[in-house]
Amino acid sequence: MAKPISHIVRRPGRVAGEPDVEVPVAADLATTPGIPLREVDVSFYSRVAPLESQNVEKGADRDWVWSVYDDDVAEYIRGHDERMKPFVDTALASGGVEPSGAPDGGDDLTEDIRRAALELGFGEVGFTRFDRRYVYESKRGWVKFPHAVCLALEQDYDQTQSLPSLEAEHAHYGTYEIESEMADRLAEFIRSRGYHAQLHSPRDPSAAVIPMFVAAGLGQLGANGQLLSPHFGSRARLMMISTDAPVRYDGPVDYGVHAFCQKCLVCVDRCPGRALVRDKVWWRGVEKNKLIYDRCRPVMAKYEGCGVCMKVCPIQKFGMPAVMMHYVETGEVLGKGSEELEGYALHDKGYFGPGQLPHFERSFFDFPHGRREDWLFEQFKERLANDDVPAEGELAEFAQNVKSAMEKSRTTRDE
Repeated sequence: MAKPISHIVRRPGRVAGEPDVEVPVAADLATTPGIPLREVDVSFYSRVAPLESQNVEKGADRDWVWSVYDDDVAEYIRGHDERMKPFVDTALASGGVEPSGAPDGGDDLTEDIRRAALELGFGEVGFTRFDRRYVYESKRGWVKFPHAVCLALEQDYDQTQSLPSLEAEHAHYGTYEIESEMADRLAEFIRSRGYHAQLHSPRDPSAAVIPMFVAAGLGQLGANGQLLSPHFGSRARLMMISTDAPVRYDGPVDYGVHAFCQKCLVCVDRCPGRALVRDKVWWRGVEKNKLIYDRCRPVMAKYEGCGVCMKVCPIQKFGMPAVMMHYVETGEVLGKGSEELEGYALHDKGYFGPGQLPHFERSFFDFPHGRREDWLFEQFKERLANDDVPAEGELAEFAQNVKSAMEKSRTTRDE
């Protein structure tokens, strides 16, 4: 039975020159633009418990993953790191690069920047305040400019549908490489108009970016913890440029995702590690489905980045307009319960159709936790608890290892 429509969201086409798309939002899916949040709580947590990059907070397991990667995956990611290094280095220095042109009377550059980004190939472009409440503690002195240009680049559709696989990792990491070069060119365009442009590399992130993409109206947070955008769901890689150029902010949008995900929950049902949860909670001032990191990380590490939660999302698979129209017309989630949407294979476990999940031994989820130096101390305490007192030379080696771990946390990029 057809459902009444609350509102219709109109968005520009996926690439420059394509017609606008329409997303009908059923009345029972309408909630709030963006995401429910408590501003006072977001500000409170930013002050007393600021966010930090996973490369710092989860440094121990960032090193551990290299011990469990398949050889082909490790070789590819090492090559990717080499290819990305020039872009990351450029981004690190970008805040200090002076404009190459002069401002033209303080003109509003919003649409000029948006047009330039779309012509370069970005699929989503939005503008909002660079919300420093989401900046990582170690990057607070690095971020310079007040406005955020939010950019999303679609990764290859067919490669993505092969998740989990090395082919899908090519799409994942390859898109970072492509968008980094594109963002460099967009930054040069902004500087040519007389303003600064600081690049925020996805391989050396400065902040949690999804809240700013939501604030810019580019999508809403899905139950899988990813940004679900109109054109490609979570099948995109996100990047930002901050600038002092005069721009107008876009606003958050209600695409119906916040309520739709609670009716769908395919990603929750299909997660191999049971890392996704059905019920929303309030977390740091935001209402969301909170991922269980310790259940997710080992599966990601051992199964080519996993990504099953992306693969089985109907909005990723079929696009938001088709999914929301199907819901309006039928009250059902497009593809739910079908092999086409829900089936996936793990290389050493086999194929899993709807209702089927792999089994893992409890030991599968044992891995190092916390910061690199904290994990070294945990191992040291365990030795002492077992009356295994290190020799003097081992103590000196331990001190050097802790020092090296702390230095690595300060200088290395996210894996």
